[in-house]
Formats: sequence, C-alpha cells, structure tokens
Amino acid sequence: MSMAPHLAIGRAAEIAAARHLERAGYRILQGNFRARGGELDIVAQDGAALAIIEVRYRASDCCGGGAASITAGKRRRIIGAARALLAVQPLLARLPARFDVVEVTGPADALECTLIRGAFSL
Repeated sequence: MSMAPHLAIGRAAEIAAARHLERAGYRILQGNFRARGGELDIVAQDGAALAIIEVRYRASDCCGGGAASITAGKRRRIIGAARALLAVQPLLARLPARFDVVEVTGPADALECTLIRGAFSL
C-alpha cells in the first residue's frame, strides 16, 4: 500500500528529526502519541528534562520556517496532548518539561533539521 506524497514526506521528516535529536543526545521515548484533540510527534528525554517535540516540515524556510506556523490553537492541542500523556505516564510527570520544535526543510532526499529548545511554553 503506497502512502500519499504529503504523508510520506511528513513521515520522513519525523524520522530525520528523531535521528537529529538522538545525535544531539536526546533519548526518544515515544513517537506519535495520540490523545483526544491532539498528537505529540516525539516525546524524548534530554538529560533530566522531558522534551515534547513538534516536528514542522517546510519545503523551504522562505516564509518564516516551520516554527512560525505553530498557531495558538496548535499550541493548545499540543499542551492538551502533553497533559494526557502525563496523566497516563506518572513517572514522566515528575520531570521538568519543555516544548521543543524541530524544523525540517529541503527535499525528501536531503532533509535538514534545526532544533529549537524551549520554543514555546504554557
């Protein structure tokens, strides 16, 4: 079964982001956590901190990049999903948490990632 092109590039961007995070020292705990009303692309541990990571793909960064596309509504959905995760994973709730963004740009065969730690907060 083939995947729609936009879904395939989105999946490739998430894989590239996870690899980038691992090279930066993050430990990936979970990908694509779904909760009512929202989804978390990547949940990871960065040292003693819990990092909730949103992956944003853009073919180019000419229009402000992926982080600029995270609206207040999207932030609310991410925060809601993070609260749902912490409710079912009480050990993670003990860690200080932050919201990071990985901007992914470029063609599918040459993706480039930029990590923005603490991109937004509650």
